[in-house]
Amino acid sequence: MSLRQRPARRVGAPTRKRTGDRRIFVLDTNVLMHDPTAIFRFDEHDLYIPMTVLEELDAGKKGLSESARNVRQVSRFLDELMQGATKTQIDRGLPLATETPLDRGRRPPAGRLFFQTALLESALPDSLPGHGADNAILANTLALQQKFRDARVTLVSKDINLRIKAAIVGVHAEDYSSDKTIEDADLLSSGVQKLPANFWERHGKGMESWQHQSRTYYRLRGPAIEEWQPNQFVHDEGNGLEAIVRKLEGGAAILELTVDYRTERNSVWGVAARNREQNFALNLLMDPQIDFVTILGPAGTGKTLLTLAAGLAQTLDQNRFSEIIMTRVTIPLGEDIGFLPGTEEEKMEPWMGALMDNLEVLTQSHAGGSWGRAATNDLLRNRIKIRSLNFMRGRTFLNRFIIVDEAQNLTPKQMKALVTRAGPGTKMVCLGNIAQIDTPYLTETTSGLTYVVNRFHGWAHGGHITLVRGERSRLADYASETL
Repeated sequence: MSLRQRPARRVGAPTRKRTGDRRIFVLDTNVLMHDPTAIFRFDEHDLYIPMTVLEELDAGKKGLSESARNVRQVSRFLDELMQGATKTQIDRGLPLATETPLDRGRRPPAGRLFFQTALLESALPDSLPGHGADNAILANTLALQQKFRDARVTLVSKDINLRIKAAIVGVHAEDYSSDKTIEDADLLSSGVQKLPANFWERHGKGMESWQHQSRTYYRLRGPAIEEWQPNQFVHDEGNGLEAIVRKLEGGAAILELTVDYRTERNSVWGVAARNREQNFALNLLMDPQIDFVTILGPAGTGKTLLTLAAGLAQTLDQNRFSEIIMTRVTIPLGEDIGFLPGTEEEKMEPWMGALMDNLEVLTQSHAGGSWGRAATNDLLRNRIKIRSLNFMRGRTFLNRFIIVDEAQNLTPKQMKALVTRAGPGTKMVCLGNIAQIDTPYLTETTSGLTYVVNRFHGWAHGGHITLVRGERSRLADYASETL
C-alpha cells in the first residue's frame, strides 16, 4: 500500500491555520498500531514521533496479528517518506503532503513529521514510578512544551492510563478520534422510525396504493420523506401500520407492508416473532433482495435464534443457500483456556455455545423422540459449518448464509476483510451488542459493527435493526435492567 494509493479519512481539525495556532501532536505507539494511516490524518498540524515509539514499533512488528501487520505498514509509510531525505531535512521535518489528496475534493495533509533526533531535557523526575516507555514519552512531550512555548503540544494515545498520567504531570493528552465512525453511539440508527401523530394529515393527500404479488404498496410525498432511508422501517401505533421503505425517488417514498411473522402461520422454522422489532428483523432476514443485515441488541433479545431460524428456513426449505456458515471472534470472557486440539471446526466449537443452545431450541419441538431429534441435529450439523476468522483471507463464499456472531469485537479492517468475502448469492448477517466489547482499544464508536452499520446506512440491499426488548426469561430481563 503506497502513499499515493491510501484512501485515508481526515480528522476534523481546523482547515485554516492562523499565526499562533500551531499544534504539535505527539503520537503514542498504540495509535500507530491501531491505525497505520494515523500520520496522514492531522490536516495541517505537525507530528512528533519519539524514539521510544520507534523502538516499540520495532518490537511489535513480528507475528500475524492485525497489530503486527499495522506496524509493518507504518514502517513502510515512514520508509517511503524518508526516501532521499538528508539528515538536515529530517531535522527540519518531513513534509506529509503527497501528490494525490487523501480524500476526493479535500487537501492532503500540510503538516510536517518530526522525529526525536536529540535527547531533550524535561522537568519530569527520573524517579517517577511507572512504565519506562510511558515515562519516556511523557518526558519528550514535556520537553516539547518547554521548547515550543508558542505552540500547543498534545499527546495522542489510546491508553487511558497514559492519558491520566499525562494530566497528572501537566501534559495535555487526547484520545485518537479519527477512527470514530460517529461521535456518539446514541446517534447510531435504530432502523425504525415512529410516525408522528400528524403524519397522515401532512402526507396523506395524494397517497397512492396498489398490490403486486399479494403485497401491498403505498407511495407517499411530504417533508418527512427526506429523513427516510431505503429498507428503514416505519410504524404507526394508531392504526397498526408497519411498513418498510422500499424506494425513494422523485421526492416520493414507496412503502411496502411488512409480513407479520408473529402468527403461527407465518412462523420461520417454528419461531414466531414476539415483538415488533423481532418481526422487523425477520422481514430483513427473509428478504431475498437484502444481502447484508446488521442486528444490534442486548443479551436475550433473540438475535442469534431469529437469524439461525431464518438461515435454516432458506437453506433447507427454500434451497436459496447451499449451507450456513457461522463464525465469531475468539476472545475469551475470562482467562484463556489454552491450546485446543482437533480440526478447525472442533477448535471453534467451544466458542459456538450460542449455536448449540439455539439449535436445541429449534429442534426440541420435532417429532420422533430423542432418536428423531438426534437425526435432525446430525442433518443440521451437516448444513451448518463453523469457521474461524483467521482463515478467511482470500476466500470467496458462493450461495452461503453467513452469520457473524459477536461482531462488535471486530475492528473496521477485519469487518471489511470479512464482508468482501461474499460472492454471488451470499447473504451476510452481523450480530452483536456494542455495549459488550472485549477487544482492546475498541469502543462503541470505533467498533467494526458500528462502522458497517453507519457505512451501509441507506444502501438499497442492506438493512439494520436494533432489538430492544429481551425475550430470554424474566430472570435475564431483570438482570439486564438492574445489574
